Amino acid sequence: MSYAQAFTALDSLLTDSRALWQVKAFEADDLPWQAEFPRLADLVWQIADDELDGLDSDIEALNERLIPALAEDLTARGCSWPLALMSESARAGSQVSSAKDVELDESELGHFSAHIKGRKWQQILAFASRVNSGDHEVLEWCAGKGHLGRLLAKCKASSVVSLEWQQSLCDAGQQFASQWQLPQRFVCGDALSGEAQRLLKAEQHAVALHACGELHLSLLRGAAKAGTRALAVAPCCYHLIPHSHYQALSGLGQASKLRLSKHDLQLPLQRSVIANPKARALRLQEVAWRLGFDSLQRDVRGAAHYLPIPALKQSQLSGSFKAFCLWAAAQKQIDLPAQWDEEVYLARGLARQRLTRRIDLVAHLFRESLEAWLLLDRVNFLQEQGYEVELTRFCDLNLTPRNALILANLP
Repeated sequence: MSYAQAFTALDSLLTDSRALWQVKAFEADDLPWQAEFPRLADLVWQIADDELDGLDSDIEALNERLIPALAEDLTARGCSWPLALMSESARAGSQVSSAKDVELDESELGHFSAHIKGRKWQQILAFASRVNSGDHEVLEWCAGKGHLGRLLAKCKASSVVSLEWQQSLCDAGQQFASQWQLPQRFVCGDALSGEAQRLLKAEQHAVALHACGELHLSLLRGAAKAGTRALAVAPCCYHLIPHSHYQALSGLGQASKLRLSKHDLQLPLQRSVIANPKARALRLQEVAWRLGFDSLQRDVRGAAHYLPIPALKQSQLSGSFKAFCLWAAAQKQIDLPAQWDEEVYLARGLARQRLTRRIDLVAHLFRESLEAWLLLDRVNFLQEQGYEVELTRFCDLNLTPRNALILANLP
């Protein structure tokens, strides 16, 4: 199907399924969608606690486990969702198109990758291999030290302008470029400013590797306005926007009934990483303690909403739950009663921890679908501006889950 058709189908799916993914698990006392999806509710409680992280980290396994029960609930209600799109989104997330490798000899490789973490360097290599700048100037958006631009200047023989707002990073990048006598110059400036927009030209190839939220959105809008010849953009951190809710780019997106908060926009970024057993146990303990204290403060204050508390040191988890609650109460200036049952509230915290993990597990069924919706909003916007667009992947998921790549060219 076309990108517009795919967006429309995903929009229908996400709009009709909002009860399952547009939730704040820490505020819930039970499964908020249990009455509407009883078979799904029964199933998630049948999943053992020690299985949850494994399922959460494997979207295909998660789909296989949960979608049958979801489909039964939908059939019982006489509803029909394009559930196959969820599986297709998951598979698309792991498909990487082939591209010519960037070529560097061994002596150059060490210099170019110095001080860059191995995984980040592999991302840069993979991204650069998808850029075909030809004779056009390259504009590197949100460049940092200009690692990507430097590689393009060396291997693609391209003139590169690297935009970065931190002067220290510009200075470091310019020093390296000068040492290697590369055609790369740095501009220190804010990517959201009018001055940055004036850097965009028609005969240019603009690139952005993991420019966050509004930063890459400003590039897309500005490039379309300037008629920039080609774009290669890997979006990241969709929730980092100046508005309380997402402002769609495309006509299709603007016509959608979805209203996405910053909290909703973080859903694609929520992916469980299987840590070592000790780290995983500490994480679960912290969640249980936070929720146990939350149950306590609700009773004390007569409140019905989750109360966030500051980050805590790992050492605080080696003490007692009661000591943790006293610390948290002091942080929020709450006077606790002289006597309260530590065991009761710890048990409530553990129960709510088990609940929130299952609410999040079901919401995570829609991670890839929501990210695909966001990506397709960008793709359709560029198509509306006259670009020929390809939505692909530039590297494997094990290098970064933010591996989506938008390639756009004016014919």
